[in-house]
Amino acid sequence: MRDLEAIQRWMQGVIMNAGAAPADDDEELRRTLTRSRRLTAAQRLAIYHNAYHARLLECLREEFPVLRQVLGEETFDAFAFGYLVAYPSRSYTLTQLGSRFAQYLTETCPADSDAGEAPAGWAAFVIDLAALEWTFSEVFDGPGVEGEPLFDAAALAAISPECWLQTRLEPVPCLRLLRLRTPAHEYYAAARDGREPAPPAPRDTFLAVTRRNYVVQHHALHAAEFDILGALAAGRTVAEAIMGTAFVRGYAGAALLGDWFRRWAANGFFRAALTPA
Repeated sequence: MRDLEAIQRWMQGVIMNAGAAPADDDEELRRTLTRSRRLTAAQRLAIYHNAYHARLLECLREEFPVLRQVLGEETFDAFAFGYLVAYPSRSYTLTQLGSRFAQYLTETCPADSDAGEAPAGWAAFVIDLAALEWTFSEVFDGPGVEGEPLFDAAALAAISPECWLQTRLEPVPCLRLLRLRTPAHEYYAAARDGREPAPPAPRDTFLAVTRRNYVVQHHALHAAEFDILGALAAGRTVAEAIMGTAFVRGYAGAALLGDWFRRWAANGFFRAALTPA
């Protein structure tokens, strides 16, 4: 009699394999399973094999509803199945299932010269939309700061000018920064409102995604604002974040910087300020 753990591992491997389930002439199958009155051993195993992958496809459809709408059911399922073959689920939780979907679409995207009659920027839009929807899911399911006091406008105003430039700002754990090649967020918002927007033309797009009171929010950013915010989120001081960008200095720039910091505080991008001793 075969060891139970070995049988379980074999069953798991067969069921999770995105390829075809073993046929009745497979030696391992014949040694492990028997037929029933109505089904062969391969047919019995195929029930579990097919159900497992059908469930994973269903999860991906739910994770990327707007992308599925854009591509259509058949095309989306084809991409999703290819993704499951390339990146099979390795986590005990399905919340991580779609984490590399945008990466997979990027890796399998044809070069521009092979794009045929595809609309300009179409592939970039599809990849951006996948990245955007996954980020929304990740932020929604991940850790947040609901119920915690945050770095707000009052806390910002309380920092002395002498300490400000050497201050570090601690980002909330649900803050994500996205650099996209298309304004996919505009399409997403319109589609979720029940409209039928046209795919957007390419345009460099910078977003901050976060969660307030269990509601996922996204905010469009200026390119320099994105760079400074990214440096702050990486642990740089205010001075280092500002000086490390190509931001134009001067009175107008300083006023704009002040507006950005106040907006970030109002939107709850940071948990606390760490001022020098």
